[in-house]
Amino acid sequence: MAEVKEKVQSVQVFGRKKTACAVAYCKRGRGLIKVNGRPLELVEPQALQAKLMEPILLLTKERFADVDVRIRVKGGGHTSQIYAIRQALSKALVSYYQKFVDEQSKQEIKNTLVQFDRSLLVADPRRNEPKKFGGPGARARYQKSYR
Repeated sequence: MAEVKEKVQSVQVFGRKKTACAVAYCKRGRGLIKVNGRPLELVEPQALQAKLMEPILLLTKERFADVDVRIRVKGGGHTSQIYAIRQALSKALVSYYQKFVDEQSKQEIKNTLVQFDRSLLVADPRRNEPKKFGGPGARARYQKSYR
């Protein structure tokens, strides 16, 4: 009964875009990448499939070969979710390599991703501006009439 259970090498990170939030759980495995229980290739919309594959194509499949990534995504629209997923995927790999592999390969990955697109690692702070009274939107005002 004195068996010590080996601690699973895993990291949990999130990616955000507008109101969409994707949480990626990355652990040692055999290269599985799932989003809400579905393979990455079946994530809708298909038009944004290329955006979703960017981190994998940039870093080659070998980097993802020995890790399993499970991603849960909530909130936002289709496009925001795709951007949140790709950010979570990129950040998960970087933090996994930092914690369990080595600093040099982590730095290589990070440089490659930032050089291609900074939003793969850094969240976009832009948010929707709330509507105010006296107009149809946040900044536009109703047209003035004198008669």
